Amino acid sequence: MENLNTSAKTALVTGAASGLGYELALLLAGDGYDLILVDIDKINLEKAKLIIAKDFHSHITLIEKDLSASNSAQELFDEIGNTVIEVLINNAGFGIYGSFGNTDWERESDMLNLHVITTTHLTKLFLKGMLERGSGKILNMSSLAAFQPGPMMSLYYASKAYILSFSEAIANELIGTGVTVTALCPGQTDTRFQAVVSEGDCTENKIRFNIGNADDVAAYGYRAMKKGKTVAVPGVLNKFLSKVPRFVPRRTVTAIIRKIQDKNRSD
Repeated sequence: MENLNTSAKTALVTGAASGLGYELALLLAGDGYDLILVDIDKINLEKAKLIIAKDFHSHITLIEKDLSASNSAQELFDEIGNTVIEVLINNAGFGIYGSFGNTDWERESDMLNLHVITTTHLTKLFLKGMLERGSGKILNMSSLAAFQPGPMMSLYYASKAYILSFSEAIANELIGTGVTVTALCPGQTDTRFQAVVSEGDCTENKIRFNIGNADDVAAYGYRAMKKGKTVAVPGVLNKFLSKVPRFVPRRTVTAIIRKIQDKNRSD
């Protein structure tokens, strides 16, 4: 990849073709960042670039890449070369609905690699340069799902819990370095996520409870990242729901989530 102007601020956004990644890219462009946008969806990635370029003068580089593939983080890091990344947004992700005993392992393995391995590796790779410069911001996309177990989406919930725990831990390690890490934990958001969750044998799943707008959620997370906040949970109801597992037995919380999932499937 041709190196960008290293004197300009540059942000890297994964999963940038649509949804929260796209909305966050818009906000970054509005703040004058050059952008490196990464997604497996080449067509929508190009559309995103055209829309952003209409209103902003950011230099936008597109990279089509499947970040669920092994070693994709290192490949992306090498492709970017010596471009200084001031902001890293690990947004790429997808969900899988269904009983763990019946879901497809290959698809689940890809999801775990994307959420856990790629997110962690990209954070590690770009963190070094941020620490050397004494500045930088990282936003990792977790979820309200991170705060409790999730029957029928067990690995998705577990992977988001990992992202939250990992982000909180390294945010503490980075105090005083000039580098911050934020875990954005939205509830259900109106994005292409629902279509991806409903792929394959689970087309009947339609989760419609407490859905937020992507632009509002992105704006909330972006403000939290700029302030260096460690955990950002948008929405009063979501904040309440994130605290419920502290006061209710985990078995009860798990049973409630199962009932919600089953109801969504039957609707």
